[in-house]
Amino acid sequence: MVREMSSVENILTQFEPISLAQMESVKLMNRIDTKYAVPLSLLPAILEAAMADYYVQEIDGKRIATYDTMYYDTESLDMYIRHHDRQLVRQKIRVRQYVDSNLTFLEIKRKNNKGRTKKKRIVVPDFAITAETPSVLKHKRRADEEVTVESFINTKSRYRWSDISPHLWTKFQRITLVNKAKTERLTIDMNLVWENVVSGESKTFPELVIIELKRDGNVPSRMTDIMLNLRVKPLKISKYCIGTALTTPGLKRNRFKKKIRSIVKLLNC
Repeated sequence: MVREMSSVENILTQFEPISLAQMESVKLMNRIDTKYAVPLSLLPAILEAAMADYYVQEIDGKRIATYDTMYYDTESLDMYIRHHDRQLVRQKIRVRQYVDSNLTFLEIKRKNNKGRTKKKRIVVPDFAITAETPSVLKHKRRADEEVTVESFINTKSRYRWSDISPHLWTKFQRITLVNKAKTERLTIDMNLVWENVVSGESKTFPELVIIELKRDGNVPSRMTDIMLNLRVKPLKISKYCIGTALTTPGLKRNRFKKKIRSIVKLLNC
């Protein structure tokens, strides 16, 4: 793993950088996602193939960012169950901390019956993620308006703030690529760690890399060509659902067993 990470870091130095400010036009808050799971050993080849067509996000000289995320759910894990049961319309609620850029957002992700992902979020300033997110935490939308976490959830999601609670920590490192036409983003998540705040169980997959292509519709992408050439097939995978299935004893997980077996087989190759 150390050798592969050293190779990844070396290849990233050869990419042209892009800043957060330059990425403002590539937010893709309403998008179609294509996901892949690959072993860390394959990542250098993917990056080498992508170098000519993509920028790499750079923040304060860093090209690999650290992310901490707390996912929320109901006591009966309704968000997890809806995904497991193939409900097309579903939501996830999380607080995500972009550690290196010192930004924290409360985010609501919606999947509609057309397969599109829409995201709404608000900045929650000066906030450290804990298992007890204060409902009175305020976010200034405009100089004359303040929105609490509670009111944001109650008005923008299908759930009430009083019905959800912290469930799963997800921690990882991320590389973000942007194509040179600035029409798509590619996130590459590594060193995944899941910690269940309810069961106390944890799981790590240090050799697993989850790649997510985010674009406005099924427009042509150089990355889909790269994956096809490397014989990597898309895999529908949710970090929240896989982490929850792996760390919640007795939980219904039939639909995810095949995906988990595929990941284990992939990493043992």
